[in-house]
Amino acid sequence: MISLEPPPGVAAPAHTLPRVLPSLPDVPSYSSFDNAQLEGALTRSQTENQLMQEELSAIREQLASTTAQLAASRVVARPETSGRVTGSTVLPPTVEVISAMRSAMGQLSLENHQVRLDGSVVRVEVSSDRLFEPGTANLLPVGASLLTQLAADLERVFPRHFLGIEGHLDSESLEGSSWQSSHQLTTAQSSAVFDFLATRTPLSDRQMFLVAHGANHPVVSNATAAGRKRNRRVECVIYPEQAAVQNSQ
Repeated sequence: MISLEPPPGVAAPAHTLPRVLPSLPDVPSYSSFDNAQLEGALTRSQTENQLMQEELSAIREQLASTTAQLAASRVVARPETSGRVTGSTVLPPTVEVISAMRSAMGQLSLENHQVRLDGSVVRVEVSSDRLFEPGTANLLPVGASLLTQLAADLERVFPRHFLGIEGHLDSESLEGSSWQSSHQLTTAQSSAVFDFLATRTPLSDRQMFLVAHGANHPVVSNATAAGRKRNRRVECVIYPEQAAVQNSQ
């Protein structure tokens, strides 16, 4: 009998070796699932996807609503760009309102003041250098006189109209001053004007509010001394709307 076993140290022919398939990693298979199970899994996946889409749509709507409310609040906070308010809708100022404000502005008898129409509001610039001691919120005697004349004119032409007292400064540094920022100084200056008008003139504190802009809103360049002087100002901003309250004095 002839043995087909190779002698020791001699490899067997390849065709005589048993074929061993490599082991493959276990992978999920749906071969054992029937159609009903597959359809159920697909339905659950579609339902979850629909829920995610609905949640995303709700978030987008909420974001759009919040953005719209923020935009509306900013418009109301800066009334020079606003108009009539109906419910939650801000309407642009009408031609009649702007025309009426322009006509009333022409009746002011203010001298040595910059007066301009800005949208539907009238802005009266009063130089801070004429109102206050340099770099302070202390009213000068001439400043008190200017505010008294201004209040009388506003009461005559714009009775009970809302009035914003806005403090502005130039871009010069406040080093060596007791004020830590231009906003602090303009807050103190606009507050001083507000208090004087509310206690020493016929104007009511209920028709006025104050804003401190610091050096954020120059009307001209700060590159020259004349420009910086004009930017140091208090603006009395007259709005078309009127307060429905009696004078608190």
